[in-house]
Amino acid sequence: MADRTRPSLDGSPSPFLAHGATQPVDWMPWGEPAFERARAEDKPILLDIGAVWCHWCHVMDRESYEDPETAALINELYVPVKVDRDERPDVDARYQRAVQALTGQGGWPLTAFLTPEGDPFYGGTYFPPADAAGRPAFRRVLAEMASVWSDERERALRAAGSLAERIVPVAPERAESALSREIVSAGIEAYAGIFDVRAGGFGGAPKFPNPGALLLLLDRHLDTGEPWMERVVRDTLDGMARGGIHDQLGGAFHRYTVDARWLVPHFEKMAYDNGPLLEAYARAHAATGEERWARVCAGVLRYYRELAPDLIAAGGFPASQDADAGPADDGAYWTWTQGEVRDAVDRNELLLRAATLRYGLDDEAAALHSDPSRRVLWLARTPDEVAGALGLSSRETGRMLEHVEQALRDDRAHRPAPYVDRTLYAGWTSLVASGFLAAARYAGEARAGVEALHALDRVWREGWREGAGVAHRIAPADAGRRIELLEDQAYLLLAALDAFEVYGRVDDLDRGRALAGVILDRFRDPGSGAFLDRPTDLEDTVLSDPVYGVTDSPTPSPPAAAALGLLRLAALGSGAPAADLRDAATAALGAFWRVAERAPTAMATWLRAADWATGSVGKLVVVAEEADSELWRAALETPRPRTVVRRVRPHDADTAELPEAVRAMIDGASPRAYLCVGRTCAAPVSEAADLIDLLRSYHG
Repeated sequence: MADRTRPSLDGSPSPFLAHGATQPVDWMPWGEPAFERARAEDKPILLDIGAVWCHWCHVMDRESYEDPETAALINELYVPVKVDRDERPDVDARYQRAVQALTGQGGWPLTAFLTPEGDPFYGGTYFPPADAAGRPAFRRVLAEMASVWSDERERALRAAGSLAERIVPVAPERAESALSREIVSAGIEAYAGIFDVRAGGFGGAPKFPNPGALLLLLDRHLDTGEPWMERVVRDTLDGMARGGIHDQLGGAFHRYTVDARWLVPHFEKMAYDNGPLLEAYARAHAATGEERWARVCAGVLRYYRELAPDLIAAGGFPASQDADAGPADDGAYWTWTQGEVRDAVDRNELLLRAATLRYGLDDEAAALHSDPSRRVLWLARTPDEVAGALGLSSRETGRMLEHVEQALRDDRAHRPAPYVDRTLYAGWTSLVASGFLAAARYAGEARAGVEALHALDRVWREGWREGAGVAHRIAPADAGRRIELLEDQAYLLLAALDAFEVYGRVDDLDRGRALAGVILDRFRDPGSGAFLDRPTDLEDTVLSDPVYGVTDSPTPSPPAAAALGLLRLAALGSGAPAADLRDAATAALGAFWRVAERAPTAMATWLRAADWATGSVGKLVVVAEEADSELWRAALETPRPRTVVRRVRPHDADTAELPEAVRAMIDGASPRAYLCVGRTCAAPVSEAADLIDLLRSYHG
């Protein structure tokens, strides 16, 4: 029986840990009491890291951690510790690195065996209940690792020491002067080498979205006119939008696909994917005028509004939606058999045929591996191709396909839906808010901007602490578990600047400055200038190794996002503080220029920030009384690389924060737009069409 005097998972705000509290394993939360107990009882620690959205975590829970015999073995031999990777990404990052060094792969569930000091000596991911597919049975692993600890202690300690020597963190260096346009250009060119010319995207299976790379390539295309970059962006956005990774009925995107054609996904939906993807589709729509990408944006917005309308009304966005609706459900909510489609369309064979053609129900490649009778819906044929196959007019076919889509949506609405994690993580909420702001700015979705502001205001109101930063998890009653992480400061900084550019609220600019101060005070390595994932003043004897996180994984690299935010903030201001921000960002980026040379395609966010650090930055000031003037709308809606925008009223036009060259030109006329790039400025313009031409053609 569990000792109820020690910390347990009871009452945990994490849904993943709350479920762990119902299991017969005597789980303890991450923290010093668990390590003290391990030392006192001379037992190793069994560490399980997972997430509420993780399919294989649910499988291992059901097969092993909810099995009384396995649980009894764990309780006898180990101090078991369960960690929610969304709640503690800093813990996850360090042990993922260890398990990857041991096995060559990582992921969730992460299963690690630790000494009482927290050093891993063995680990893996999913372990089955019986030997299968080259994976040893979990109970056998439990017994063997306990035996190693009790009977071959030196072997375990040597393994832990050897592993520590093999995990060499990427070492930063003071090398800001090494940043150059050539490094950025070479990194962009590297994406050409891994572009999938058949399906879009980068690399093969499994295939993950990479919105940072798409935004990088789109900006470079707008800079240079290089056609191949536009093709990469177009083919990738279209490939994802057509594919099974895109929920064709409910909108938004699943986490990744197991194949290279974007067909069969892992079905969880993550805030950290959908926010940046929404931004990429919105910006690409504005740059190209492609209406189909605006429709994708509308679908993502609809997904969130239907998923959690009360949460959006209160301020915020859900963190994730699970892949499965129950223990035996492997994607059944999201997929269809022919019989289910037939029933949904009232056994109308013509409608069934139309659905089959449109959604690729006849494509074996879209079948689930676990149940080949179930298919993932994807846009296999255009409406005109469906019309030709059915011998019907385009208009009639269009109406028929609309009916089919609605029938399938209505039918799916009656299925038990996968769990929605409504936890507010400051960083992930900020990523979605940036996506909503991009939809408002570039795709005409005004309501989305208001929803984003509401979420950001709540994050600030409930999560900010002066001098400390914003909490990772936004929960007023969570003071005892509060932790500040770089990712939350960095993503919120970018979202605050997005909000300021669109709406001009001074509070958002002030918040950006406060966040920049915290990043520089608490997260900067004084030796190299690089940014760490956790505060430098955080005392932790177990997680003492530095983690910089300069690659996208798949969330945008927090230190690169922080540098990008500092550079944008500097461009919005002037004088010595702006120079200090630029210097700090350049130093943080320069610390990892060698890594960017070796692995550029893993560092899209770093390349985007380095592009700002090494390229000519544009500053657009619009003097206009009203926010709905045509000139101001043109300023907002016309994408231009490395450019900040701000609107000032005529009576505020002499503000010291405007670029000096702009202040010298302002003559009181309104509306009037002023664009400076680097050290040169264009002639002022007062017509929207002239401003659009200027933004597209002026290079300083």
